[in-house]
Amino acid sequence: MGLSPDAAGGPAPVPADMHAVTPHLVCRDAAGALDFYQRAFGATGTVRLDGPDGKLMHGCLWIGDSAVMLMEEMPACQSSSPATLGGTPVSLHLYVPDADAAFERAVREGATAVMPPADMFWGDRYGVVQDPYGHRWSIATHVRDVSPEDMRAAMARLAGA
Repeated sequence: MGLSPDAAGGPAPVPADMHAVTPHLVCRDAAGALDFYQRAFGATGTVRLDGPDGKLMHGCLWIGDSAVMLMEEMPACQSSSPATLGGTPVSLHLYVPDADAAFERAVREGATAVMPPADMFWGDRYGVVQDPYGHRWSIATHVRDVSPEDMRAAMARLAGA
Protein backbone atom coordinates (compact mmCIF):
# COMPACT_ATOMS: atom_id res chain seq x y z
CA MET A 1 0.00 0.00 0.00
CA GLY A 2 2.93 2.31 -0.64
CA LEU A 3 4.10 2.41 2.96
CA SER A 4 7.80 2.24 2.07
CA PRO A 5 9.22 4.97 -0.20
CA ASP A 6 11.51 4.29 -3.14
CA ALA A 7 15.02 5.08 -1.84
CA ALA A 8 16.10 6.75 -5.09
CA GLY A 9 13.22 9.09 -5.88
CA GLY A 10 10.65 9.09 -3.11
CA PRO A 11 7.34 7.29 -3.13
CA ALA A 12 5.80 6.15 -6.40
CA PRO A 13 2.70 8.14 -7.45
CA VAL A 14 0.77 4.85 -7.56
CA PRO A 15 2.10 2.32 -5.02
CA ALA A 16 3.47 -0.82 -6.64
CA ASP A 17 0.84 -3.08 -5.07
CA MET A 18 -2.12 -0.91 -6.10
CA HIS A 19 -4.05 -0.23 -9.33
CA ALA A 20 -5.05 3.21 -10.63
CA VAL A 21 -8.68 2.74 -9.49
CA THR A 22 -9.40 1.21 -6.10
CA PRO A 23 -12.86 0.91 -4.56
CA HIS A 24 -13.16 2.56 -1.15
CA LEU A 25 -16.30 1.32 0.59
CA VAL A 26 -18.06 3.13 3.40
CA CYS A 27 -19.78 0.66 5.73
CA ARG A 28 -21.83 0.74 8.88
CA ASP A 29 -19.77 -1.70 11.00
CA ALA A 30 -16.73 -1.59 8.73
CA ALA A 31 -14.83 -4.03 10.99
CA GLY A 32 -17.62 -6.56 10.46
CA ALA A 33 -17.49 -5.91 6.71
CA LEU A 34 -13.74 -6.52 6.68
CA ASP A 35 -14.28 -9.89 8.37
CA PHE A 36 -17.17 -10.73 6.00
CA TYR A 37 -15.04 -10.04 2.89
CA GLN A 38 -12.38 -12.39 4.23
CA ARG A 39 -14.91 -15.19 4.77
CA ALA A 40 -17.12 -14.61 1.72
CA PHE A 41 -14.60 -13.56 -0.95
CA GLY A 42 -11.33 -14.96 0.40
CA ALA A 43 -9.85 -11.50 1.01
CA THR A 44 -6.27 -11.49 2.30
CA GLY A 45 -3.54 -9.10 3.37
CA THR A 46 -5.67 -7.09 5.73
CA VAL A 47 -4.48 -3.66 6.90
CA ARG A 48 -6.47 -2.27 9.85
CA LEU A 49 -6.29 1.16 11.41
CA ASP A 50 -8.76 1.45 14.28
CA GLY A 51 -9.74 4.82 15.72
CA PRO A 52 -9.73 5.69 19.42
CA ASP A 53 -13.36 4.54 19.67
CA GLY A 54 -12.41 1.10 18.29
CA LYS A 55 -14.17 1.66 14.96
CA LEU A 56 -12.34 0.95 11.73
CA MET A 57 -11.05 4.28 10.40
CA HIS A 58 -9.26 2.70 7.43
CA GLY A 59 -8.95 -0.85 6.22
CA CYS A 60 -7.45 -2.36 3.11
CA LEU A 61 -7.61 -5.91 1.89
CA TRP A 62 -6.94 -7.76 -1.33
CA ILE A 63 -9.44 -9.83 -3.25
CA GLY A 64 -7.51 -11.60 -5.96
CA ASP A 65 -5.08 -9.03 -7.34
CA SER A 66 -7.18 -6.01 -6.38
CA ALA A 67 -7.19 -3.87 -3.28
CA VAL A 68 -10.44 -2.81 -1.63
CA MET A 69 -10.34 -0.06 0.97
CA LEU A 70 -13.06 0.46 3.54
CA MET A 71 -13.97 2.68 6.44
CA GLU A 72 -16.68 3.21 9.00
CA GLU A 73 -19.39 5.65 7.97
CA MET A 74 -18.85 9.13 9.38
CA PRO A 75 -21.75 11.48 8.74
CA ALA A 76 -19.69 14.41 10.04
CA CYS A 77 -17.30 13.80 7.11
CA GLN A 78 -20.16 13.24 4.64
CA SER A 79 -19.25 9.55 4.40
CA SER A 80 -22.47 7.54 4.48
CA SER A 81 -22.99 3.83 4.00
CA PRO A 82 -25.61 2.21 1.75
CA ALA A 83 -27.54 1.39 4.95
CA THR A 84 -27.86 5.12 5.69
CA LEU A 85 -28.53 6.09 2.06
CA GLY A 86 -31.12 3.37 1.50
CA GLY A 87 -29.11 1.52 -1.16
CA THR A 88 -26.32 2.07 -3.65
CA PRO A 89 -26.16 2.61 -7.41
CA VAL A 90 -22.69 1.02 -7.51
CA SER A 91 -21.86 -2.63 -8.14
CA LEU A 92 -18.42 -4.12 -7.65
CA HIS A 93 -17.55 -6.64 -10.38
CA LEU A 94 -15.59 -9.65 -9.16
CA TYR A 95 -14.04 -12.12 -11.62
CA VAL A 96 -13.40 -15.54 -10.09
CA PRO A 97 -12.49 -19.03 -11.40
CA ASP A 98 -15.93 -20.46 -10.44
CA ALA A 99 -18.83 -17.99 -10.26
CA ASP A 100 -21.28 -20.58 -8.92
CA ALA A 101 -19.00 -21.61 -6.04
CA ALA A 102 -18.14 -17.99 -5.18
CA PHE A 103 -21.82 -17.00 -5.28
CA GLU A 104 -22.79 -19.88 -2.97
CA ARG A 105 -19.94 -19.09 -0.57
CA ALA A 106 -21.00 -15.44 -0.35
CA VAL A 107 -24.63 -16.41 0.31
CA ARG A 108 -23.57 -19.01 2.89
CA GLU A 109 -21.57 -16.30 4.69
CA GLY A 110 -24.52 -13.91 4.82
CA ALA A 111 -24.89 -12.16 1.45
CA THR A 112 -28.35 -11.92 -0.11
CA ALA A 113 -28.85 -13.52 -3.52
CA VAL A 114 -30.03 -10.84 -5.96
CA MET A 115 -29.59 -12.78 -9.21
CA PRO A 116 -28.40 -16.40 -9.30
CA PRO A 117 -25.54 -17.19 -11.68
CA ALA A 118 -26.51 -17.77 -15.30
CA ASP A 119 -24.74 -17.84 -18.65
CA MET A 120 -24.88 -14.38 -20.24
CA PHE A 121 -24.79 -13.36 -23.89
CA TRP A 122 -21.50 -11.49 -23.44
CA GLY A 123 -19.69 -14.69 -22.45
CA ASP A 124 -19.68 -14.64 -18.65
CA ARG A 125 -21.33 -16.88 -16.10
CA TYR A 126 -22.72 -14.05 -13.95
CA GLY A 127 -24.69 -13.55 -10.74
CA VAL A 128 -25.27 -10.77 -8.20
CA VAL A 129 -25.26 -10.70 -4.39
CA GLN A 130 -25.75 -7.92 -1.88
CA ASP A 131 -23.44 -8.07 1.11
CA PRO A 132 -24.80 -7.51 4.63
CA TYR A 133 -23.46 -3.91 4.49
CA GLY A 134 -25.51 -2.88 1.44
CA HIS A 135 -22.87 -3.20 -1.29
CA ARG A 136 -23.72 -5.14 -4.46
CA TRP A 137 -21.22 -7.53 -6.00
CA SER A 138 -21.54 -9.03 -9.45
CA ILE A 139 -19.66 -12.32 -9.51
CA ALA A 140 -18.48 -13.63 -12.86
CA THR A 141 -16.40 -16.23 -14.62
CA HIS A 142 -15.57 -15.64 -18.28
CA VAL A 143 -16.63 -18.86 -20.03
CA ARG A 144 -16.54 -17.98 -23.74
CA ASP A 145 -15.33 -15.25 -26.05
CA VAL A 146 -18.08 -13.43 -27.94
CA SER A 147 -17.51 -11.07 -30.86
CA PRO A 148 -18.84 -7.51 -30.62
CA GLU A 149 -21.17 -8.28 -33.55
CA ASP A 150 -22.66 -11.29 -31.74
CA MET A 151 -23.09 -9.21 -28.57
CA ARG A 152 -24.91 -6.47 -30.49
CA ALA A 153 -27.18 -9.07 -32.13
CA ALA A 154 -27.96 -10.66 -28.74
CA MET A 155 -28.73 -7.23 -27.22
CA ALA A 156 -31.05 -6.44 -30.16
CA ARG A 157 -32.87 -9.73 -29.60
CA LEU A 158 -33.28 -8.91 -25.90
CA ALA A 159 -34.55 -5.41 -26.69
CA GLY A 160 -37.16 -6.89 -29.02
CA ALA A 161 -38.34 -9.45 -26.49
